[in-house]
Amino acid sequence: MSAKTRLPIRSSRPRPARPSRASRSARASHTAGSRRPRAERVSRILLLALAALLLAGMVDVGRYAVWPDVAVLAHQNPGKTAFMRWREAQWEREGKKKRITQVWVPLSRVSRSAIMAVTIAEDDKFWNHEGFDFEGMEQALQKDLEKGRIAAGGSTITQQLAKNLWLSPSRNPLRKLKEAILTWRLEKALSKRRILELYLNVAEWGDGIFGIEAAARADFGVSAAGLSEEQAARLAAVLPSPLKWSASHPSRGVALRARIILHRMQRRLGDQG
Repeated sequence: MSAKTRLPIRSSRPRPARPSRASRSARASHTAGSRRPRAERVSRILLLALAALLLAGMVDVGRYAVWPDVAVLAHQNPGKTAFMRWREAQWEREGKKKRITQVWVPLSRVSRSAIMAVTIAEDDKFWNHEGFDFEGMEQALQKDLEKGRIAAGGSTITQQLAKNLWLSPSRNPLRKLKEAILTWRLEKALSKRRILELYLNVAEWGDGIFGIEAAARADFGVSAAGLSEEQAARLAAVLPSPLKWSASHPSRGVALRARIILHRMQRRLGDQG
């Protein structure tokens, strides 16, 4: 053997023994076992959080069964409504210096044409239902399903009044539940004439313009008592979107809607005559 040829030197240290299949299985089961309690704890925390949210939602909705005092509205006009405060907060966020314009009038000082136009346009079954127009709600739901979004209203005048007085313009399900409770309470506590009087005085008719008296003066320079049939129809036509539509300068769509309302008014007056 050549002197330069060297034999490989083997290490005298023993190789570590490979863990057996049983030990590997035991280690894996131990790791999985340690993860399982953590997963269970997370699940319990999530369930508790969900339960807390549901309870909070139930309490939030349920309080409207006793609050606010609806009966007081039978003889007392409301102050600034929730919708007015919401609009003021919006102006503040946008840096606008605007103020609410509202002039309260009793129903006796609102023209018959205006009363008829608003009920025809917004809630044609107002005098006959008990706060909810289920047929109208079904039609609105069908339109929403066709469009794939919440678009159509279907709310009665009483429902709109409840929203304007105490709630927000959001369309989430909890708000609708609150609205339903308040609607039922309004119908139980107040007469139809009083509900309509309240609605006509708090409904929004333009940016900062609330109530039919302020709207009549702003758009036509007359009082609510002096509104003609055509003027009343145009005011009623803009109620679904008062910030976008104008009664004094109606778009083609608003003018068409007003003509339809006016035609129904005249037909109804003819039937009554």
